[in-house]
Amino acid sequence: MSQAHKLSAEQAHERLAAMPAWTLADDALSMARSYQFADFSAAFAFMTQVALAAEKANHHPEWFNVYNRVDVRLTTHDAGGLTERDLALAAVAEAAARALGGA
Repeated sequence: MSQAHKLSAEQAHERLAAMPAWTLADDALSMARSYQFADFSAAFAFMTQVALAAEKANHHPEWFNVYNRVDVRLTTHDAGGLTERDLALAAVAEAAARALGGA
């Protein structure tokens, strides 16, 4: 797998403008979003779908789950910040959340 290249702060702001539900960290090195589902089963199904995609891409989220809420933080540790890999995994998460009625 090729080395991921860190996005500049300007690139990160530009790319996240198209993803308004995601918040860019003040240092522009990570992005975060909280999802809410109808119940724990839907939240867990979301995590399962994202986990399978993350494992396939060898790119894993930092996340936290309480009942129907899943908080997700994405960054590429070996690149020292946000990369296209984070944006791709965020797109997977968005699609999974939509399919499961998450907001």
